[in-house]
Amino acid sequence: MNFIDELYQLYRDKLTGDDEDIDVLTLAVLEQLDRNDVLQLISELEDRELYNLMGLFLADSLKKRFANDMIDPGPSKFIH
Repeated sequence: MNFIDELYQLYRDKLTGDDEDIDVLTLAVLEQLDRNDVLQLISELEDRELYNLMGLFLADSLKKRFANDMIDPGPSKFIH
């Protein structure tokens, strides 16, 4: 049984599964893990799970980067 399955089994009768519950559970779990724990969990992922994780990270990071550029675009390329 993988880590997600274990979490689901522990909390499926305690939480509703809405976004707020999932966010709270995610933050609570992450607070308990150190870098080595996270790396261990990553090493146990199947290839498809690892690519999905990396895809989510890349997409989220790029969205944040583009959003920051929209807020603070910096000097205009057209001003000399």
